Amino acid sequence: MKDTPETMAGLTRAEIDRVENKDFALGAGPKRPRDAATLILLDRSGGTPRVLIGRRHRGHAFMPGKFVFPGGRTDPADSRIPVAEGLHPKEEAKLTGDGSRASSVRARAIALSALRETYEEAGLLIGRKGAFASQKPGWDGFAANGVRPSLAPLRYIARAITPPGRIRRFDTRFLAAWRDDVAVALPEGGPTQELEELIWLPVAEAKQADIPTITKSILATLEKRLAEDPHLDPGGPVGFYRMRHNRFLFDYF
Repeated sequence: MKDTPETMAGLTRAEIDRVENKDFALGAGPKRPRDAATLILLDRSGGTPRVLIGRRHRGHAFMPGKFVFPGGRTDPADSRIPVAEGLHPKEEAKLTGDGSRASSVRARAIALSALRETYEEAGLLIGRKGAFASQKPGWDGFAANGVRPSLAPLRYIARAITPPGRIRRFDTRFLAAWRDDVAVALPEGGPTQELEELIWLPVAEAKQADIPTITKSILATLEKRLAEDPHLDPGGPVGFYRMRHNRFLFDYF
């Protein structure tokens, strides 16, 4: 298949199951997708943007051994975390207007969960230096290193809803930020150690790594966005992947 944002578009559920049978565990019964957030961290220091991906432990039930972006399930309590800067208004409008009926509080929780997961899995703290305190799980590294989380750098790139028939289903928002926005990089990595290996690759090379099929499509969406908007200005088009009427659809909003 040609690596374009539309790579998976038009496939039936059975075809998607065949494509992703090594990425996701299949299971019977309806399951409502849970909010999740992923951070696509980009390094522009060398001219050609590079993206951060890490390998999941092979013992994980969800995408074992695959290279992925840092990310995970959204905790609603994240919405109450104090920040140095909130979401750009255009980005908040995209998150609350993406068809999920997300409130501004829910959008904030989704965005903050991307920062928390990036700290927990990769040891990278995005924000501004300054006093910070929180008793919420997952934010101790920010407090210990004097980093106030900041949502201002985040750009909404894509949304993907896991097709039915998986043991786990997520409604994932893929957010991007620049490596310049990392205030502290912990040399020992993240406390959860969920990612065994962290590497920076040009986007074109990352698409050839051992990644889930949907991640390859997301990278193609990112590649197209960067070609048209190298600075990732606020409020840009967001790619949307989901199953409807037994067909996997892709479009923009």
